[in-house]
Amino acid sequence: MEKLTIQEEEVMIYIWELNSCFVKDIVAKFQPPAPPYTTVASIVKNLERKKYLTTRRVGNTYKYSPAIKESEYKRTFMSGVVRNYFADSYKEMVSFFARDQKISATELKEIIDMIEKGKEE
Repeated sequence: MEKLTIQEEEVMIYIWELNSCFVKDIVAKFQPPAPPYTTVASIVKNLERKKYLTTRRVGNTYKYSPAIKESEYKRTFMSGVVRNYFADSYKEMVSFFARDQKISATELKEIIDMIEKGKEE
């Protein structure tokens, strides 16, 4: 799976939200000032080339759908972040955010509860 640029990732997030869409639907999701239609169309073509999208012709235009699940993308690239920046340790990543006060004690307790619940299933 090829890494996405920031712009491609933003467009892909909108496509995951819409599930099936035309370029005009994606442009409408942007906050003003939205990028030009041609810019978004170019980004969509790159996503299609990278195999992130499936395409279906509808009249004289194309309808796009995600070919890769958002969870699959997150899993792949979060693993890379943990490997490259936190010595392949999720514990190091969580402790980094705890030290930097980006995660609260309540949120940590919720994470522990999720982990313990997952062990029971």
